[in-house]
Amino acid sequence: MKQRLLTAAIASILACGVAAASMREYTLSSPSGILRAEAGVGDSLTLSLVDSAGRVLLSPSTIGLKWIDNKEWGRDCRVNKVLRSSAHDTISAPFYKKSRVEDSYNGITLKMKDGYDVEIRLYDDGLAYRFVNSGGKRGQVESEKAVYRLPSDCEMTVPYVRNRKKKQDAPYEELFWNDMQSQYTSTPMSELKKGRLMFTPLLADMGYGVLAFAEADVESWPGMYLTVSDEDYTLEGVSAPRPSAITGGGHNDVEHMVVARCPYIAEVTGRRVMPWRAFIYTPDVCRLPENDMVYRLASPSRIEDVSWIQPGKVAWDWWNDWGVYNVDFKAGINTPTYLKFIDFAAGHGIEYVIMDEGWATKGANDLFDIVPAIDMDAILEHASAKGVGIILWAGFRPMIENLDEVCERYAAKGVKGFKIDFLNRDDQQMIEDMYRIAEVCAKHKLLVDFHGCCKPSGLQRTWPNVVNYEAVFGLEQLKWSKPDVDQLTYDVTLPFIRSIAGPMDYTPGAMRNAVPGQYYPCRSNPMSQGTRCHQLAEFIVFDSPLTMMCDSPTNYEREPECTAFIAEIPTTYADTRVLCGKPGEYIVMVRESGDGTFYIGALTGRDSRSAEISLDFLPEGNFTIEEFSDGVNASRQASDYRRVARTADRTQRLKIEMAPGGGYAASIKRN
Repeated sequence: MKQRLLTAAIASILACGVAAASMREYTLSSPSGILRAEAGVGDSLTLSLVDSAGRVLLSPSTIGLKWIDNKEWGRDCRVNKVLRSSAHDTISAPFYKKSRVEDSYNGITLKMKDGYDVEIRLYDDGLAYRFVNSGGKRGQVESEKAVYRLPSDCEMTVPYVRNRKKKQDAPYEELFWNDMQSQYTSTPMSELKKGRLMFTPLLADMGYGVLAFAEADVESWPGMYLTVSDEDYTLEGVSAPRPSAITGGGHNDVEHMVVARCPYIAEVTGRRVMPWRAFIYTPDVCRLPENDMVYRLASPSRIEDVSWIQPGKVAWDWWNDWGVYNVDFKAGINTPTYLKFIDFAAGHGIEYVIMDEGWATKGANDLFDIVPAIDMDAILEHASAKGVGIILWAGFRPMIENLDEVCERYAAKGVKGFKIDFLNRDDQQMIEDMYRIAEVCAKHKLLVDFHGCCKPSGLQRTWPNVVNYEAVFGLEQLKWSKPDVDQLTYDVTLPFIRSIAGPMDYTPGAMRNAVPGQYYPCRSNPMSQGTRCHQLAEFIVFDSPLTMMCDSPTNYEREPECTAFIAEIPTTYADTRVLCGKPGEYIVMVRESGDGTFYIGALTGRDSRSAEISLDFLPEGNFTIEEFSDGVNASRQASDYRRVARTADRTQRLKIEMAPGGGYAASIKRN
């Protein structure tokens, strides 16, 4: 049972005559004393963070909000009262990498005389703050001040917004149109590129610990990018202004393209909270994939009964180009192909089939105009009889412009959800549209998988029918990327960074695999980089409550051992632990399913890797471990693997050997 212990008391009241420029300092310690934060209040508002040894993690950093009427929160601050609080909660997390999330912090709320609050929480694993419009001010926020100062020339690992037009100095307006599908750059902070936007999460390594920058509970507010300041070792926040005019366009005319923007980032209509800005700290980088900061800071679920929300795996058509073969019909976007997908899913206990782009007319993509080759009623009837759910792809523009009617019509037909694509923005209006989609879909008991979108920032907890996001350089990139793209290093970086934000629809499961030097792009018969076991392990390592199986039913049927193993892997877990790893090099993770079964997933980058782990996470008793490891020839033939089943118990140690670009996957079940 969730219990909350909250104590609040007035810590200090400043006299009315105290000069605003008189700096006051308010300190806060984390529950176990691991971290200490300090808020400086006076002519500016600053936050700083140090560890228990006094080592600086965040130098005094200036925060604030500037309104269009020249009011500025965080400048000439006058504190009316200070409330201190503490909380020790357990949050139920039914569709997550853990079933229970601990929420323990010490907090301080600075209630300002100008009608706003600054709420600060300090956890053992980081610091978070947000502004609260407690006075109900109405108006427009011109900009958010976020000047984050690091103590030294840290090693940074960052995703730059892709510069689509390849301009030397692309204006921010061009960069605001993006899908957050970028690989990572690792470099000293002094060598970060000025004038480029970076999206969060991103990572700073100070040698004695790492600090990840993130945001949470971004509702009716733009997302925040970071860029390099002229000041040494300093990042500044940047947000897209609110659109004032949009038009249809982009991919097949299914996007909302911004043609004009307001001179402000957000409209505020009254009392509300602003998003959390978070600094996640750990001295052990292996704790980052386990981190729950974004989830715990997000608003609680607004769906009272979540029993209808069913995570699971999806037989997916688009990546393999509807590539079934050895059949007596011509494969493609047609009814026989989807009946084949449904039969495959039903035969392997796969919960869903997706019908990706092409089932409805292109161009404006009228979601009510189904192409002649598709008999939607027959497909839905067959899927229902087989116990398989159907998810439909939808472009953002036709979805948002006909939201209620689309949801009502297809929910009545038995459709289970929508994959909504080509959002490509995170300004205030787009964030509002995403929340509206989540709410309307929830009303009709429809799942949502956002693609071509911003990274998650808490919506997935508030509206848990939002089961996945893209915002990842996923396997789709290997349909067209040149051979020099390094997907393998990316694969062992993103669990430490991107997974902090929330789930990611990476779409693993390629049965056609290539070692470095053998990979080439192929849109209709694509392949992965790395070994077969690398692909199997991704189903365990990557957080994805709705996981696409990217390859064709025919290719899976040719690989029955691998397919059976993939089909049994859960997509949500009771617990998640990283046993060892290093960003950009390797990771070994264990997941607990909740039914007494454990799953181990290991990935390496371009180098071969050995790892030895203890099985002491197992309870007492005897278990059977089913292992998929790289075959002796996997460095030459990436599809080579070895499957072994043997007994195990918690006293044993497990040695994992991975080829270059390799992996390891195992299930451990009680005898």
